Amino acid sequence: MSWYRNAVWFVKGLREYTRGGYESASKRFDPADVEVDVAGRSFLVTGANSGIGKATAKEIARRGGTVHLVCRNKERAEVAKEEIVTETGNQNIFLHIVDISNPKEIWKFAEKFQNEHKLNVLINNAGCMVNNRELTEDGLEKNFATNTLGTYIMTTALVPLLEKAADARVITVSSGGMLVQKLNASDLQSGNGPFDGTMVYAQNKRQQVVMTEQWAKAYRNIHFSVMHPGWADTPAVRSSMPDFYERMKNSLRTEAQGADTVLWLALSAEATKLPSGLFFQDRQPVPTHLPLAYTHSPPEDEEKLMEMLEEFSQKFKSVSPGI
Repeated sequence: MSWYRNAVWFVKGLREYTRGGYESASKRFDPADVEVDVAGRSFLVTGANSGIGKATAKEIARRGGTVHLVCRNKERAEVAKEEIVTETGNQNIFLHIVDISNPKEIWKFAEKFQNEHKLNVLINNAGCMVNNRELTEDGLEKNFATNTLGTYIMTTALVPLLEKAADARVITVSSGGMLVQKLNASDLQSGNGPFDGTMVYAQNKRQQVVMTEQWAKAYRNIHFSVMHPGWADTPAVRSSMPDFYERMKNSLRTEAQGADTVLWLALSAEATKLPSGLFFQDRQPVPTHLPLAYTHSPPEDEEKLMEMLEEFSQKFKSVSPGI
């Protein structure tokens, strides 16, 4: 049935995920939802030096929020920070250099951050699509390490800080590509069979949806959401999916359009009126499975995923220096 899922997803994408889909959906948006003053609230955005992460950080900064940029590349991050400060006039922009594919670094960062800052909203935006199987220095498959385990550790490590905050939220930037994947908790590092970077990425994004649903059940004082930004023209799309980019470049959303729902989920009072744990596209909750796609997983598989991620997480916490 994979051919069916792929075909339905692509047709759906052509209709909804492109710039035209955004322009159609935006006719029902209430601009007042995101035109709010968030001075005094603290936001952490991973992968904030380009693309949707930078667009989100910039718009939060315009509204007075304190923004923590978590980036891997120091040089590009400093350029992004300077741009955000210059364009918004907001001086409360802080930079943290962390490789989200390195679990020890995340633990070390989170411990330090909790001792020095407050946090109202965590935005898990950092991600990668590596098209050939590549291992990190810890022996982790790079896509899994960044998209799944990195997101898991960053979130769970900062939950204690978020639970102290008013109106705490966690937003994870996923992808509609997850609709073509059924959760596979038995091969988290994609070591069995041929390696297809696009499908591994889609599997990671399905894992993010499951994590969000599970977190929503476990942490009732935090509002969790996961979203699809649509098909946006970002540096990551250009570098990781060059063929797709060439075919679709005239129809792709802008970075700001891709970031719109992230911003809405992070700022809007309307967002938290909806239940925690939902999957969003263009400011509204949407199904996490295509019709007749057979991508639903039994609860025990979802529990197994969370148990395995916690085991990985604790393993790297125990060997982290200074923790």
